[in-house]
Amino acid sequence: MFRRNPVQSFIRNLVRLIILVPLWLLLVWSDIAKFESMYIWIAVKSIFLLWFANVFAKMFFIIPQWQRIVLLRLGRSVGARGPGVIVVPPFIYSLARTIDIRITTYEVKATKTLTKDNIPVDVTAAVELEVEDPERAAIEVQNYWKTTEWASMEALKSTIGKNDLRPLLSETDRIASDLKSIIDGEAVDYGVNVRAVRITDVGTPPSLIEELAVIARAERAAKAKMIQAEAEKTVAASLKEASEMLAQQPDAMQLRQIQALLDISKEESSMVIIYPMDSMTGKQIASATAGNQTGTGKQKAVQF
Repeated sequence: MFRRNPVQSFIRNLVRLIILVPLWLLLVWSDIAKFESMYIWIAVKSIFLLWFANVFAKMFFIIPQWQRIVLLRLGRSVGARGPGVIVVPPFIYSLARTIDIRITTYEVKATKTLTKDNIPVDVTAAVELEVEDPERAAIEVQNYWKTTEWASMEALKSTIGKNDLRPLLSETDRIASDLKSIIDGEAVDYGVNVRAVRITDVGTPPSLIEELAVIARAERAAKAKMIQAEAEKTVAASLKEASEMLAQQPDAMQLRQIQALLDISKEESSMVIIYPMDSMTGKQIASATAGNQTGTGKQKAVQF
């Protein structure tokens, strides 16, 4: 349903007046002046002039930028016309349909549809389309809008049945692209171009969401352990390479020990006592400092 065009109504009324008034004065007024008793003949002439002016006025159409009209000539389509001022001769030409070519978006839903892994889901998709060929949209199909909507719903259900749940949740762009190709392949027969399809919502059972969350946490934990294992392998390889380099230079090992002592000394509340390996006095001092008696408890000292 389209709104009334005020410009078209104005032009048609103006044409009616331009045709009706002069002809009525020429053909009817003279009879009124001469034959005042022939009222039936005057009425017949007036009705005919009114019908003629109305038929002539309806030849003019004002087509907006977003509309096209499809014309028939003796029952055969002669194409779409518009926009602007269109003159359609009566009796031979007729108006088949007025088509709105603006981009339109509608929503399709597939409720309780089973995926490939037998999980019921509710999927909502938004389809954006436009009429690319007004003549085919008016001639090839009775209701291109309803036909495209049903084709979209069937394609959505078919796409859901061919995919598992996880791709539906994580690969919505790919699913929407496949869905667009299916709908566009059918809608092209009606002169309709599907511009875009977007998956707006995928509804799953609450219990399934909890299971998916558990699986996702387990996968993340497994991935973290794998990353940690790879890091340990890298560190072990680096330590092996470093030990081989230190073994080639005896003095380098002593420098490494000194570096280790420096690292230990940087810790808070730490004390480093260095004494020779055969010095009992140094060992006693270290034990006393640590708060332990010689030969009992744990001792921590560095011997050289």
